[in-house]
Amino acid sequence: MSLHSSLLIRHAHILLPNGESIVGDVLTYDHSIVEVASRISMTKSATEIDATGLTLLPGVIDPQVHFREPGLEHKEDLFTATCACVKGGITSFLEMPNTRPPTINQEALNDKLKRAASKCLVNYGFFIGATGENTEELLKVNPTPGIKIFMGSMSGDLLVDNEEILESVFSKGDRLIAVHAEDQTRINQKRCEFANIQDPAIHSQIQDNQAALSATQLALRLSKKYKRRLHILHMSTCDEAELLRKDKPDYVTAEVTPQHLFLNTDQYANIGTLAQMNPPLRLPYDNQVLWQSLLDGVIDFIATDHAPHTLQEKSQRYPKSPSGMPGVETSLTLMLTAAMKGSCTVAQVANWMSTAPAKAYSIKNKGAITPGYDADLVLVDLNTYRKVLRQDLLTKCGWSPFEGWELTGWPIYTIVCGQVAYAKGKINTEVRGRMLEFGV
Repeated sequence: MSLHSSLLIRHAHILLPNGESIVGDVLTYDHSIVEVASRISMTKSATEIDATGLTLLPGVIDPQVHFREPGLEHKEDLFTATCACVKGGITSFLEMPNTRPPTINQEALNDKLKRAASKCLVNYGFFIGATGENTEELLKVNPTPGIKIFMGSMSGDLLVDNEEILESVFSKGDRLIAVHAEDQTRINQKRCEFANIQDPAIHSQIQDNQAALSATQLALRLSKKYKRRLHILHMSTCDEAELLRKDKPDYVTAEVTPQHLFLNTDQYANIGTLAQMNPPLRLPYDNQVLWQSLLDGVIDFIATDHAPHTLQEKSQRYPKSPSGMPGVETSLTLMLTAAMKGSCTVAQVANWMSTAPAKAYSIKNKGAITPGYDADLVLVDLNTYRKVLRQDLLTKCGWSPFEGWELTGWPIYTIVCGQVAYAKGKINTEVRGRMLEFGV
């Protein structure tokens, strides 16, 4: 679709902002939603989509991804990643700073924004990474959704595991801080304790629940001390969830990944190092507690932590095998399949994957199907089940930990800023997303 064109979606099951749904029509013009009604008169200039039998949801906002560009494009790049995004119903993403070079200053951010403008099929935003030596940059770099701190599971400049340095970051400014909460000192001790073990299952013991809990406790304490906006990335343990259930200020949010909801340590026996990620997969009991915490609002939303590595890299013996797995093509379908099984509702899925991330990061005009909001939309089929197959994946790494799973809720159309980016299995590679804007 060209700029200043209209799209008329007809006969869809439309999820409204109040959580209710109607069968009706949605009209867009340029990049915005113009009208939502049970019946909209035909507009001559509009491209029409017959959405009979399909459910219309706000486009997914994935608030934690690693798209590997610049520097690691053999694993993924902004173009391949965003092709995978539109196939999975994701219309916006927030990307992490651990590229090469890392995103730790305005120059590196500007480079990513320039790359994204020319390559990304979806809307984009990029975190600034803390190093302990770029405090001034953290205060003034724009636009960014926040500061990313790797408290553990990182090497080089982006590892910030010194409490004094952490405090200096928390004490200055008011920008959101998002933490990868693992205690690096404990991880180092455990690595020595379990040295020379090549079974990838040991990964979950080296980076154990206590390593996650200790770091989350520290981040929460610093957040409370300075009344600082804190977001806890990819929460993985029952211990952290129970901590927040008892003590969660209103300026603290948390997320969980589908893999920490659906996968656990049993997967090491099935898929080996493909199950290896940071923070690691946990016990089935952790799955249960995380699910309940999500349902209860202790955990606020969902992110994929899409972190692809090639199959050749993953085939190395542990601990040489890298941690991380792809997720943007399966996250929405996993959650909608859970909704169809009665684990949650479709409205809850839309909140966790669109409305709540938009609110948490103050992303303007995103996360709801209502006039005036951006026309970032996904039409899904909740009636057809299909297996996750390696040959169907668009991520450059070419694999999924959910391969063979039979899922429903697959996107049929994905619309980015009023443009059809994905339609019935075909990608429109001419579509480009926009730079996200973040409020105060």
